Amino acid sequence: MTVRVDRSFELSAPPERVWEFIADPENRAQAISVVQEYTANDPAGRQVTWHVELPIPLVRKTVTVETEDVTRDPPSYVEFVGRSKVLNVTGEHEIVETDDGSRLENRFTVDGKLPGVEKFFKRNLDGELRNLQRALEADLRSTASER
Repeated sequence: MTVRVDRSFELSAPPERVWEFIADPENRAQAISVVQEYTANDPAGRQVTWHVELPIPLVRKTVTVETEDVTRDPPSYVEFVGRSKVLNVTGEHEIVETDDGSRLENRFTVDGKLPGVEKFFKRNLDGELRNLQRALEADLRSTASER
């Protein structure tokens, strides 16, 4: 079974500023609650290993998910894929300029390879996207206060 989620949110920042945050795979990893640790694997920052803890019965240890940005179109689009023995994930972030700033459109697809993985993400993916939104908004506030 595959879980797909499409969500967007409005931001009062220009697309270039939203891009600075969302194009950084480490920022994306930090915002996800089940990512306990992550490691950047290349100088360009396109490949990051996530160490994920899923609270489901068949997964009793940390899962390593190898992620890679497969498409980058600054400052408007980034797509990443993540692969592991437990799940595959594809995430897309598209930044659309609006009259008041930007809209970040997010699309995620999770393919679980064990029972319970899809159910977990179906229940929790909205919350993970809210975490991403909060992290991005906090980053925008912190840089605005530095100016």
